[in-house]
Amino acid sequence: MRTLADDFVKIYESSDPASVFCYSPGIARLASGRLVATMDIGGPGVHGPCGKIFTSDDRGKSWTYRGDFPFVHARPFVAGRSLYVLGHNGDLMVIRSDNEGEDWTEPVALTKGEQWHQAPCNVHYANDSIYLVMEKHLYHKIEVWGVGELAPVLMRGRTDADLTRAENWTFASELAFCDAVPAEKLNYFGVPFFHADPQRYIDIAPGRGCAPAGWLETNVVQFTDPDHYWHDPRGRTFHLWMRAHTGGSGYAAIAKVVEQDDGSMITMLENVPSGKQVVFLPCPGGQMKFHIIYDEVSRLYWLLSTQATDSMTRAERLPADRYNLPNNERSRLQLHYSRNCVDWCFAGLVAAGPSARHSRHYASMVIDGEDLHILSRSGDEQAFSAHNGNFISFHTVVNFRELVF
Repeated sequence: MRTLADDFVKIYESSDPASVFCYSPGIARLASGRLVATMDIGGPGVHGPCGKIFTSDDRGKSWTYRGDFPFVHARPFVAGRSLYVLGHNGDLMVIRSDNEGEDWTEPVALTKGEQWHQAPCNVHYANDSIYLVMEKHLYHKIEVWGVGELAPVLMRGRTDADLTRAENWTFASELAFCDAVPAEKLNYFGVPFFHADPQRYIDIAPGRGCAPAGWLETNVVQFTDPDHYWHDPRGRTFHLWMRAHTGGSGYAAIAKVVEQDDGSMITMLENVPSGKQVVFLPCPGGQMKFHIIYDEVSRLYWLLSTQATDSMTRAERLPADRYNLPNNERSRLQLHYSRNCVDWCFAGLVAAGPSARHSRHYASMVIDGEDLHILSRSGDEQAFSAHNGNFISFHTVVNFRELVF
């Protein structure tokens, strides 16, 4: 089939792919039409957290470097007349620009002595406020990749406030995966897919370790359709759509946050009409970081995710250039749409690398008129691995709403 946007512009490319890796692409569009892109670099050749900012005034054809910031896992967003970049360096960190990204304030810490995580997922606007999620490490008992201890924390800030001030943010209550989901009791739908130690990696095959189950990289979804089972007519319920790290593929993890009368926000699990709690739902590419946006014009949710094609291949039989576990394929970027975030229709393959090392993944997107702009964490034959890519690529799906059928 023909890909939707295989051609790309490189925003940034590593000068040393063996030791400097490209991560965390985030993108926003300003009212003027200017595009703002953020990313960070990591690896043994990088000393200290380093994020980078770029802008484009020609719809992504060319980009201007605007500076660095000392934190990672960041995303740009607009609130009121200001542009912000929010991420973490352990603690949550934020900077602000009042001239469309040309100059920036000094970094400000919103927390003290905490450990946070996330990826550049979506932001949501409602009630004259912006809503987004950062994820907090709660216990530090897991010795390896601690996604089982992450609590997705919905943050709310008024769009007319100075969001570099901690007092202008409201944080939802904390609910970690390990407290919400008793993995050892799950049955009937194959979660977790592999046996896992609750505190450390287990090698599924030589050099292919599996961390304990968890959720991470959270998007915010609100259902405004009164026919939806989870519609809240008060507009106070926000659903969290998360990458499900279970060793399997094809579903996301979910939770919800409900605003209380006093303005506080409580995180909890959702229920289906039978009264049963639900944590996992079908989601193409839900095994990897994905990005969801709601389009007011088409009244559809759009999902940008990584396509898995061989997650049932035995781990020991994967080719040498395949990264990690069978479900951890990273070379094919796909687009879907949905009316309800459960039933997804395939819109097309956005981009695909010619081999497993050529990654197109961990992407972010923004609507620009009739087009969809996409920023991808990418790699080619020079990349250290599919996970540790060597450039950030910009793609455009032209007339994306015409993909609806």
